[in-house]
Amino acid sequence: MQAKKRYILVVLSCAFLAYCYFGGYRIKKLFNLNGNTPENLPSYVLSQNRINYHSSKYNVNENNHNFILHKYGTSKDNNRIKHFKDNDDLYETPEYNRLKASDHHYHSHQKSNVNFNECTMETCFDFTKCYDDFLVYVYPSEPVNSLGTTPQVSANYQKILTTIIESRYYTSDPEKACLFVLAIDTLDRDSLSEDLVRNVPQRLQRLPYWNNGKNHIIFNLYSGTWPSYLELGLGFDPGQAILAKASMSTQTMRHGFDVSIPLFHKHFPLRSGHTGMITANNFPVNKKYLLAFKGKRYVHGIGSETRNSLFHLHNGKDIVMVTTCRHGKSWRELQDGRCDEDNREYDRYDYETILQNSTFCLVPRGRRLGSFRFLEALQAGCIPVLLSNSWVLPFSPHIDWKQAAIWGDERLLLQVVDIVRSISPSKIMAMRQQTQILWERYFSSIEKIVFTTLEIIRERLPDYPVRKGLIWNTSPGSLLTLPTFSDNLRDFPFYLDVLGYEPRSNYTAVVFVQVGQAINPSSALYKLVKSITKSQFVNRILILWAADQKVPSRKRFPSTGHIPLHIVTSLNSPQQQMQTHSSIGATDESRPSISQRFQPHPLIETDAILSLDEDAILNTEEIDFAYNVWKSFPERIVGFPARAHFYDDSKNSWGYTSKWTNYYSIVLTGAAFYHRYYNYLYTNFLSHLLLKTVQQSSNCEDILMNMMVSHVTRKPPIKVTQRKAYKDRDSVRSPWNDPDHFIQRQSCLNTFVAVFGYMPLLKSNMRLDPVLYKDAVSNLRKKYRQIELVGKR
Repeated sequence: MQAKKRYILVVLSCAFLAYCYFGGYRIKKLFNLNGNTPENLPSYVLSQNRINYHSSKYNVNENNHNFILHKYGTSKDNNRIKHFKDNDDLYETPEYNRLKASDHHYHSHQKSNVNFNECTMETCFDFTKCYDDFLVYVYPSEPVNSLGTTPQVSANYQKILTTIIESRYYTSDPEKACLFVLAIDTLDRDSLSEDLVRNVPQRLQRLPYWNNGKNHIIFNLYSGTWPSYLELGLGFDPGQAILAKASMSTQTMRHGFDVSIPLFHKHFPLRSGHTGMITANNFPVNKKYLLAFKGKRYVHGIGSETRNSLFHLHNGKDIVMVTTCRHGKSWRELQDGRCDEDNREYDRYDYETILQNSTFCLVPRGRRLGSFRFLEALQAGCIPVLLSNSWVLPFSPHIDWKQAAIWGDERLLLQVVDIVRSISPSKIMAMRQQTQILWERYFSSIEKIVFTTLEIIRERLPDYPVRKGLIWNTSPGSLLTLPTFSDNLRDFPFYLDVLGYEPRSNYTAVVFVQVGQAINPSSALYKLVKSITKSQFVNRILILWAADQKVPSRKRFPSTGHIPLHIVTSLNSPQQQMQTHSSIGATDESRPSISQRFQPHPLIETDAILSLDEDAILNTEEIDFAYNVWKSFPERIVGFPARAHFYDDSKNSWGYTSKWTNYYSIVLTGAAFYHRYYNYLYTNFLSHLLLKTVQQSSNCEDILMNMMVSHVTRKPPIKVTQRKAYKDRDSVRSPWNDPDHFIQRQSCLNTFVAVFGYMPLLKSNMRLDPVLYKDAVSNLRKKYRQIELVGKR
């Protein structure tokens, strides 16, 4: 009997040792599944190891979704699969196990990503395609399939394609392209989503330039599916393609290769977007709520731990943390003991009201790392407090998020309140201002998100200049600061004040000649050149001759003394002609565009440009006074003739007027100062659609320049002196006297607004006049005596 007991004890001991050995090996294998150890795993992985184990073993991902539909292929069964997405605690049930995929699919998917994880710009990108220009090719829409239908794309993906096709990046010639964009919608790769595009691997192989994804960029908002939401669960191998992806983590992102983008909703605007909700700098530093959050919580699964603990922070006074488990089809079956109380508290608060009245907005992770609340908080000027460990924030590291957001830690939730209470009012003010800059310049539209993504990739090219952090994180931002113009911030008008510099001395007068009257002492052009010559600040005079008449001899013009005068024809050479028409997108090669007056001519070396029409009648003192005003506002247009825009409710469109009103929003470039950088921006930044409108109408270039400068600065132009009329109507038969002139300009205005996506013009009622203007003192004691005499003529 004793021997039998000893035998049983030995057998049990051996079984226990074997279990410990193999069980420990299994646990070790679990932690090393992705090359991680328990010490370096992010907190949410450590806390969700049980879920991750099941999701790695039984993942219903895109690779096996077709297997599920094939085996249980009715729409009824498909709806049952979607039921699992809403009820994330069912993953252990027999019903779910009936639908699980094999381990082979998971491990082969991990194996296929070995090369994927090693990609860098040097190893997975062909720079030789980008030396001539940075152009993007968009594949044409897929052909009609066997069912007689064309594969559909989501509204957001269509916006991405439209943005690129209508931009300066686009080329229809794949041989000239640096980057390639798929016509296949890859935004939503959740296998349970109605927007999922099927059979992507087969479609990729049919693409003529796929080449294992090299020089391709893939846009993605959602990857993986319930319950694991694997970051790399795209359902296809992206190969060597660059991922522009939302909810990227530090563990999977290929730094310096992929681009982290924000998560945006289905109704996000194509262009412009809504402006930030803070309209002035005098907003209160502290609002009604110090820290707030309103959203759903998950009773089980990934992303549940943090949100389930938020009620500990809620005090109903300055800290508002309200959640609801009232979502999904079977929430009643899954609710816990706190759901009813949470739901009642949740219904007491309005989400928009919380956004508008909170200093800090909590942005906890959801099922994935990213959240819609991130962009919503930025727009509202509510400082985001992030609880999403390992999340790579959008457009990092180019954007310095320390200036606009607070990082929390999911494992240290209870410390968040003390962190935000410790931030000084001055820091809060600066961070709230920064949220508005970032929202306005990079995140308010799909166009800005796409362009920012492309510019980040463009900066990785070997010969392309890299913008400084100051440019990326201050207004007007990197999209409107073209580094090909200059590598010196002093050459840009909006950084002069930041750096403490003044504009370089003197100006270049650029006179645009479109009619071409005879040059004699009584002609308007002759008198204008004479007035400019007397200015103490003029550096050079350029006559841009765009008239049909023969170019006059230099001897016809008045003597300019030491001031150089150059007569420049609009098309000096076949090479320049080709370059000019290429840059403006001309449709009529025989007709030069009026936009040529804004070409960045190499003879313009000064910061300031005095733009004039040939029939302008300004005197020398008016010119000098306007230049002195411009030196104080080098980022704006400063000039004499003012116009205004208005919204016509009867026509449901924008109107344009030259009447003398109590405000103005346009200063015509027929007599105005502006910075030379705007010539470069006009030529190299504006959409071809805008320039084509100017080309076809031979009009409206001055309106477009005003809209562009207001778009860049978010400031109105500045009018100087009381002068209303600035043209010599007697000696010149101007094309602007056409009776259809204003109708045409109103049409241009509405076209420009449609392309910009909003009305960039801003109204102003400020006019700058000289000191002692019209004062009852001797005219001889006034500095600008001729300006007062203008109104008496």
